[in-house]
Parts: sequence; C-alpha cells; structure tokens
Amino acid sequence: MNGLMIAIIVIFGIAAVLTVVRIIRGPSILDRAVASDVLLTEVMCVIGAEMAIGGHTRSIPVLLIIAAVGVFGSIAVARYVARRDNTTS
Repeated sequence: MNGLMIAIIVIFGIAAVLTVVRIIRGPSILDRAVASDVLLTEVMCVIGAEMAIGGHTRSIPVLLIIAAVGVFGSIAVARYVARRDNTTS
C-alpha cells in the first residue's frame, strides 16, 4: 500500500504544480477559477484515496467543507463575471 500511496502523491503532486502554474499565469479570471476548482478536486481525490487505502471515514467532514468552498467559490466568480459583463455592455 505504501507504493500505491507514493504513486498517488507523485501523480497528484505533478497535477497540482501544473494547476498552480495555470492559476498564476491566467490569463483570465475564468481560467484562474477553473484551475482553483481543479486544485480543490485534486485535494479531494488525494484525501479520498488516503481514506480508501487507510480504510477509514474520518476525513469525510473535511471533504464536505472542501466541496462547499469549491461550490461557493465558483458561484461567487460566476456572479462577479456576470455583473462585470453587464456593466461593460
């Protein structure tokens, strides 16, 4: 199981680094919002994999909080972009 966890961490670590690069480079607010959602999803996948390998469910509240942050963040960005588009027209 240690080898499996190391492989998961390496793969998702590389994906997280690429996602952070996309968050930094942009070029638009929507690109950054999608990249932050992807990063939250990657964190949730790693936590879920650790729960599956470890055979426990102690991290479910953390997963729920991360999911809620992702949803509310996406809604906030969508409202901001929609409001900005209405004022520039």
